[in-house]
Amino acid sequence: MEKLINDFSFGLFFWQMILFVLLLLLLKKFAWGPILSALNDREEGIKDALDSAEKARLEMQNLQSDNQKLLQEARSEREAMIKEAREIKETMISDAKEEAKTEADKMIMNAQAAIESEKKSAIAEIKNQVASLSIDIAEKVVKSELADKDKQLKLVESMLNDATLN
Repeated sequence: MEKLINDFSFGLFFWQMILFVLLLLLLKKFAWGPILSALNDREEGIKDALDSAEKARLEMQNLQSDNQKLLQEARSEREAMIKEAREIKETMISDAKEEAKTEADKMIMNAQAAIESEKKSAIAEIKNQVASLSIDIAEKVVKSELADKDKQLKLVESMLNDATLN
């Protein structure tokens, strides 16, 4: 260290200081400036990227909440549509049952009317047959009764007696 102090020269020191300052100025202008500017640009780029990422994250959260809302709305619409379809189904079934019951009642009434009509027709037919048979029997009885002259005279006399008595 003593050797350094003994060999120290102010002229050399002065020139070394000028060269050092000149080197610092050149480095500042040509090296540190671009390096610092590149670092600043990079820092700005990273800040922008972080801001963009934050915005994207917020936007994703908004989209997710919007998607959840849309899903909820879709579910509620689906439930409403299913409920409406069930109500329509129930209405259609009850209408069909009512219509079938009405149709069945009409068919039963028509069948009862047809049965009643057939019954009256059959009774009228039986009455006609009974009357016809009664007339045939009466005719045969009267023929057999009137075939004999004595019986005819007795019948006429009894009728005359009955006629005068009434």
